[in-house]
Amino acid sequence: MSALNTVPFEKFHGTGNDFFVVDAEDPVPDRPEFARTHCDRDAGISLSESDRRGADGVLFLALEDRYDPPRVVMTLVQPDGSVAAMCGNGARVAAAWAAERADTSEVMIDTPAGTRRATIEDDYVSVEMGVPSFAPRDVPLDSGDELVEAAVGDLTVTAVNTGVPHAVAFVDDVDEVDLEAVAPSIRHAPLFPEGANVTIASPDGEGGFHQRTFERGVEGETRSCGTGAVAVVAVAKRLGLVEDDDPVTVSPPGGELTVTVPDDGTALLGGPAVHEGDGEADVVFRQR
Repeated sequence: MSALNTVPFEKFHGTGNDFFVVDAEDPVPDRPEFARTHCDRDAGISLSESDRRGADGVLFLALEDRYDPPRVVMTLVQPDGSVAAMCGNGARVAAAWAAERADTSEVMIDTPAGTRRATIEDDYVSVEMGVPSFAPRDVPLDSGDELVEAAVGDLTVTAVNTGVPHAVAFVDDVDEVDLEAVAPSIRHAPLFPEGANVTIASPDGEGGFHQRTFERGVEGETRSCGTGAVAVVAVAKRLGLVEDDDPVTVSPPGGELTVTVPDDGTALLGGPAVHEGDGEADVVFRQR
């Protein structure tokens, strides 16, 4: 038998990367089922008739405000029910959510990929993203060598971990690539034993990059990907397309992000985190 209940949620987006946010104190016994049901783009939750159904994931957040600065434990369950180790836009949303409740401008975010510091000013959030790694064991790769400008599927990619694995390809024009067609064979390539996000980028003519990402766990293209934006700049530096530590503008379809990848130290991702609205979501409780 089963019983139906509801939990409150908030919906946020970071440059179009949208999430349902659920307070971890509210019981959701089967988080993967909850995410699969409510994130579905055809049958998932919508806040209104004009709102896009579903989301790119559910953020289960636990605020621990006894610390200074406050901490928020972030668990991102993706539309396929898997848990992502890190999500740049999700981390910025988590920081905005926690900052509002704790009345603070600085938050520590505990993720499966490590603890990240975030600063908040109005709806603009900057979050530390860790140090990008090209090491095969970190990506990870089914190889002892780094993957730099190598042919995988129909693209020439470089592999980097920015909290999650990315296969990054620079192309002449991101809009000319059929990403839904070319990405799956790379995302599932045997070279990536845990799979990979597939990110393409092209120069914007002003020192920045246009970006599109096919996300693992979403199994499709999203309007923005924060770890992908960091991956673009990290790979651009590795290939000599960016030569200093200045902030770089990366533009996914959903807006603009600012990325800094220093030679030494953690990468930084900045951009807006916007509260879209609130709602109630069904939760099924299994009874024995």
